[in-house]
Amino acid sequence: MADTRTITVHVNGVPHSKSIETRTTLVDFLRHECGLTGTHVGCEHGACGACTVLVDGHSARSCLMLGVQCHDAQVQTVEGLANNGVLNVLQQAFQDHHALQCGFCTAGILMTMTEFLRDNPHPTEHDVRDILSGNVCRCTGYLPIVDAVLDAAKTLREMKQ
Repeated sequence: MADTRTITVHVNGVPHSKSIETRTTLVDFLRHECGLTGTHVGCEHGACGACTVLVDGHSARSCLMLGVQCHDAQVQTVEGLANNGVLNVLQQAFQDHHALQCGFCTAGILMTMTEFLRDNPHPTEHDVRDILSGNVCRCTGYLPIVDAVLDAAKTLREMKQ
C-alpha cells in the first residue's frame, strides 16, 4: 500500500488540496494533479532546467522536489506569468526577440529569469549568460534569449521610473 499525504499547495495563487503519494514529484503534482502542463519534464535529474518553477519566490527544479515538500508553499508556474491573458514583460520580450523555437525549455527559462530579473534589475550580458547556463536549450543558440532578457530588464527599469 502506498504512503499518501494530503497537501495544499498554492499554485499561481490558487490552493490545490490533493491526496498524493509521498514519492510524487512536484512536477508530476503540477502536471497530473493540477493540470498545469507548462512545466516540462526533461532530464529528471535537475540538469536541464525545463522543470524550473518558483517555490516561495525562489527557483527550484520541480523534478527534484517532492510534492509533500511544498505543503503550504506558494508555487508559481509559467501559467502564472501572464495576467488575464496578457503576456508579462519578459514573455513579451521573448516573443519580440523570437527567443524560442521548439518551446520545450522556454517555461523553465522564463521562471529562472523571472527570479533573476526581480533580484537583478541591471544585469549585464555576462550576468544573463551566467544564470542561463543552468538551462539547456537545444534550438536557439541562446543569443535571442539573452537579448530578450536584457530588453525585458530595460523595460522593467523604465516602468519603475
